[in-house]
Amino acid sequence: MDRSNGYESISAEWLARRGNSQTRSNAIGVKEVRKWAKALPHGSSVIDLGCGPGFPLTAVLVEEGLQVFGVDGSPSFVAAFQHNLPGTPIVCESVLESRFFGRTFDAVLSIGLIFLLKAEEQHRLIRRFADALVPGGRLLFTSTAQPHVWNDLMTGMESISLGGEEYRRHLSAVGLSVTSEYEDEGQNHYFEALKADPNA
Repeated sequence: MDRSNGYESISAEWLARRGNSQTRSNAIGVKEVRKWAKALPHGSSVIDLGCGPGFPLTAVLVEEGLQVFGVDGSPSFVAAFQHNLPGTPIVCESVLESRFFGRTFDAVLSIGLIFLLKAEEQHRLIRRFADALVPGGRLLFTSTAQPHVWNDLMTGMESISLGGEEYRRHLSAVGLSVTSEYEDEGQNHYFEALKADPNA
């Protein structure tokens, strides 16, 4: 089983194009993730699922003073992450099988990941999002707003978006409500969600 969803095989090319400090300041998604991170209380715990080498997005979380943890299935990306963000915990595990450090988090970030999984695996990941969050916890992930099937530009592997309506339905079923949706200049569609807090 390829825990990296095809990204280990193209890791050298990806690292050269996107996963280094020289390309990260103006990379697509940095502005959106920074805005989301700034809205979290200082010191909040965040797990970045499919974090890659830590650049460009995980580094934003660290810069904003959050307590960050990473999960990625590519050994090459994990090695680069350890070099790029020394001292930030990371595990080389599938997001579907990871123990998530045996804890829950104030927030979950998952950019460019969910649509790499089969539909039934996406349902499982949404359940895992909810399980990983504390009550009142926040989620940010990307997929297309409309249902869509395409081949990933770099890996050539099939990608599947369930579409906004389906994502909202599955999120709601596990106690997560979508609070905001928007797109960046690369036309990536973001879903922000909040886990219900029965004590609020």
